[in-house]
Amino acid sequence: MSASVMQGYRHTQNGPWSVLLYGFGALMLVVAALALETPLWFLPVILAISGTMMLVFGTSFQRLTVSDDGDALLVAFGPLPLFRKRVRYEDIRSVEPARTTLLDGWGIHMSLRGGWVWNISGRDCVLIRHGGTTWLGTDDVSNLVAFLKSKAPAVSQS
Repeated sequence: MSASVMQGYRHTQNGPWSVLLYGFGALMLVVAALALETPLWFLPVILAISGTMMLVFGTSFQRLTVSDDGDALLVAFGPLPLFRKRVRYEDIRSVEPARTTLLDGWGIHMSLRGGWVWNISGRDCVLIRHGGTTWLGTDDVSNLVAFLKSKAPAVSQS
């Protein structure tokens, strides 16, 4: 590996949305407990399941970590790592600073402009074309772009 290739990128960005998910989850569990005596037997079950899912998603979407994983870029929400993505450096064709739209929002979903959005907070992102398109939200755009340009063979040659 040449000396010009950067080593060991790792950046974690925290998001505020987990607090809302924790609050809604706890509220649903309290309402489920209060609804145990209702004649609608399914209501507390639905509320308890929904509340538990909110707590799990809150733990899953508390932060977004982007890191070097040897031959690929690893993108992982956490601390409960239910949602992860690997983009191999050899598949990356272009990298550029960009901004998501208000409609793109946060989380993991398809963008109206094409490709997948992975974002936890803010609108700054890195647009990665790699056989697909990923809008990767980050508050460390310039360092991530520089790192990816140093690691992706097709990008560093262009």
